Amino acid sequence: MLIDGRDIAEFCRILREAGTKIVFTNGCFDILHAGHVRYLEKARSFGDVLVLGLNTDASVRENKGPTRPINHELDRAEVVGALKAVDYVVLFGEKTAESIIAQVKPDVYVKGGDYTLDTLPEAKIVQSYGGEVKFVNMVEGRSTTNIIKKIQAES
Repeated sequence: MLIDGRDIAEFCRILREAGTKIVFTNGCFDILHAGHVRYLEKARSFGDVLVLGLNTDASVRENKGPTRPINHELDRAEVVGALKAVDYVVLFGEKTAESIIAQVKPDVYVKGGDYTLDTLPEAKIVQSYGGEVKFVNMVEGRSTTNIIKKIQAES
């Protein structure tokens, strides 16, 4: 289910008051692959609901370059939101997820194992209110970049 960014803080406050353990992760999720699915399933296992912060098209371009994303933000939201591991999707337009994290205030913030506490700007925000940061190992050889390179090589 896609939640409007203007409503996410209140929405998550209501979930917390009901005793729900909120897990949050974020990313582009441009061309969905098995690595994404495994990552999201693991993230979801850390709590009761998984809120996924999805980069808008503009923030994907800022992070990944002018040829990305491949898929439009609403299409990406629909696809990732259809996964059983994902309960809620919220779009955000900043380069990092710091602002949306401050609104969601997840109990657990999950990122890929290619990050560390020192390289993850959102970690300080999560830790400031007593939240937990967890890292999930990436699936070797599974990435959107690899898929794009393979398609380009075969063209």
